[in-house]
Amino acid sequence: MSNYLSDINGVDDFKKVKFNKLDELAAEIREFLIENIARTGGHLASNLGTVELAMALHYYLNSPRDKIIWDVGHQAYTHKILTGRRDCFNSLRQKDGISGYPKCGESPHDILGVGHSSTSISAACGLALAKKQLKDKGDIYAVIGDGSLTGGMAFEALNHAGDIQADINVILNDNEMSIAGNVGALSNYLSKLRSDPKIKRVKEDIEFLINKIPRIGSTISGTVERVKNALKYSFIQGVLFEEFGFKYLGPIDGHNIEELIKYFKEAEAFSGPVMLHVLTKKGRGYPPAEENPDQFHGVGPFNIADGSSKSKKTRASYSQVFGESLSRLAAEDNKIVGVTAAMPAGTGMNIFAENYADRLYDVGIAEQHAVTMSTGLAKGGLKPVCAIYSTFLQRAYDQVIHDVAIQNVDLTLALDRAGIVGNDGETHQGVFDFSFLRAIPNLLLMAPKDAAQLQDMLYTAVNYQGPAILRYPRGSVAGDYQPKEFSQLEIAKAEELIEIKADTQLTIIAIGSTVYPSQKAAEILNNNGYKTALIDARFVKPLDEKMILKAAEKSENILIVEEQVLAGGFSSAILELLNDSKLKLPYIKRLGISDEFVTQGEMAEMRSKYDLDGRGILKNALQMLDQNREAKSLWPKKND
Repeated sequence: MSNYLSDINGVDDFKKVKFNKLDELAAEIREFLIENIARTGGHLASNLGTVELAMALHYYLNSPRDKIIWDVGHQAYTHKILTGRRDCFNSLRQKDGISGYPKCGESPHDILGVGHSSTSISAACGLALAKKQLKDKGDIYAVIGDGSLTGGMAFEALNHAGDIQADINVILNDNEMSIAGNVGALSNYLSKLRSDPKIKRVKEDIEFLINKIPRIGSTISGTVERVKNALKYSFIQGVLFEEFGFKYLGPIDGHNIEELIKYFKEAEAFSGPVMLHVLTKKGRGYPPAEENPDQFHGVGPFNIADGSSKSKKTRASYSQVFGESLSRLAAEDNKIVGVTAAMPAGTGMNIFAENYADRLYDVGIAEQHAVTMSTGLAKGGLKPVCAIYSTFLQRAYDQVIHDVAIQNVDLTLALDRAGIVGNDGETHQGVFDFSFLRAIPNLLLMAPKDAAQLQDMLYTAVNYQGPAILRYPRGSVAGDYQPKEFSQLEIAKAEELIEIKADTQLTIIAIGSTVYPSQKAAEILNNNGYKTALIDARFVKPLDEKMILKAAEKSENILIVEEQVLAGGFSSAILELLNDSKLKLPYIKRLGISDEFVTQGEMAEMRSKYDLDGRGILKNALQMLDQNREAKSLWPKKND
């Protein structure tokens, strides 16, 4: 094995590598990626597929003068390596380490921070317009995955770029997948473009002949144009993109650096937008990832020899509980259907699909469409359950208001990965949903503390008359998981886990993932002579006003805990209620996320940072009750 990679500390070093040695360097980079991601976790399959593409771009272009925008950013690891971040790759996605996505401020070569999909072409249009107005130099390349191209924003940008003839090059990285397999008419269209190399060979000849057909007279000219269009639609692939106003080039072998650069040069000959259709293979060079690219999309630490995970999961995940519970409900009610936006495995909908494949609708990366289509399913008499990550529902906010809440439809939204999600960092933290959802009329909003409560909340949501939302965290469930008989929850009824009494010194009001650590803290306080009560709110909207007012009347102090931003969230709702009550209020303190974006790190690290674990809750409770006593003196030595 060669050793070129150790000498590369930036793009200038990379450009010194002889062209005939680039394939050897590509093999080194793949080995480097596998070794490092096996230790830290990260996005493996997508990055193994873009090694040569990133190398060709940086070999041909002069970044950062030339702009490269990666969409979505989880395919940009080779870009990071070539732009001077090789030595810090052992900190990938770790607390205070480098991001798993392009991140503004981390490097001048990261032109746009990209964690969600379908944004690159819009940004490229803006860059092109700014370049034109300011008379700047440099090329603009947007690298967008074929899965990301299903997002509506990408089509809006294609439409505008073609209309204004923006001077951009769009690389369509076609690996036939987003995270799971791609779906939809666009995916089928791209399959046709890939499938017939004979069409590619005659492309230039057909275009040449079409352009040679003369324009003669007004009547004959119309006939000639129809003939030209017929030939074009019959023989020239990429006609969809041509109709958008793009020059289409491809398909191109995305693992052949020489061929890639040849097409980059060809693209320079055209003014206006160019679409370069590049074919890559997810997981290339690592057999376990090639065979199961969806399983190696985002991975934790793994064993290189066979790809097996190093993690020792013993408990079910919230996603698993959701998928299994939805399947059990569907067995009793054939009107229940599932909807997901390209995340069947991530949301547990793959479990539902094992038994009810004909009742699951995967719309691709198109959250807005998923939500409004779910409204249509509900209007048509079905009971849709639409599962979307909390961070991705942000993209469908208008649809939740306009198409769900105002219509007041019988629809369930299941928000996976709510709260702190860990290593994916700022773009993926699901810490805003309480705030942006509780402001909307007609919504029921719940958060379960454990697996048993998730099952009952799903049952309650599916049978609720109106839009119902349940949000639950990433990772393993709190408590034990056993499939249980479903129970209908009383709407807006909290649970008094530790009774509020006349002499209560402190009442902790917790929701969702904060209930169990709050309970641990409350029990320690009570065991040490402090009179502490605990409420599991269960409902963010509507609140159990009666119980909260009871706590305010009888408690000397109230501590409100939520794994969410404090601005406008669960605790804000309680403060609004107490303010309107005109009661003489106890001392109130709130724990949650302050006015900042949550950075990357292990979930336990981030919860500790914001005092959302048991120790942090105990510390803040003691500050309210007894400032002379420290939490570490009470916390059990062998706990946490």
